[in-house]
Amino acid sequence: MGSPPGLAGRWRRLFAGVLDWLIVNVVSAPFTSPGWEYVWDRGRGAWERYPVEHTFLAGLVAFLYFWLLHAFWNGQTLGKRLFGMRVVQERGARITVSQAAVRQAVASALVWLCCVGMLVDLGWILFDPRKQALHDKVARTVVVNA
Repeated sequence: MGSPPGLAGRWRRLFAGVLDWLIVNVVSAPFTSPGWEYVWDRGRGAWERYPVEHTFLAGLVAFLYFWLLHAFWNGQTLGKRLFGMRVVQERGARITVSQAAVRQAVASALVWLCCVGMLVDLGWILFDPRKQALHDKVARTVVVNA
């Protein structure tokens, strides 16, 4: 199994990822700010206020950002484009829509494991000879210089 030439550097991947997450956080901020919902309490016969954060919507924004940009924008997010990288299949071909979806679904699932999953996922890049995170391994992708 050959690898495409020009695997992207670990530090550049880190900085591109930080930039992408900053973008996602800004876009999803309206969904993560605490709000209040009113629910009728039958026992008391009154309306009750409950604090609600729409974290599912924020997670959906993140999933769509990474999936759609990787799938339809030459394997790049805004961060990857700025830092000169893109995601491709292990043999160098363009990433497919389904590979981008699997890649992001695994990354999202690992993030939801209370940050421990995300740390293991990203930490894997440090020790892998092909600089693949776990979500790359599952989707059979690598990050290369653009």
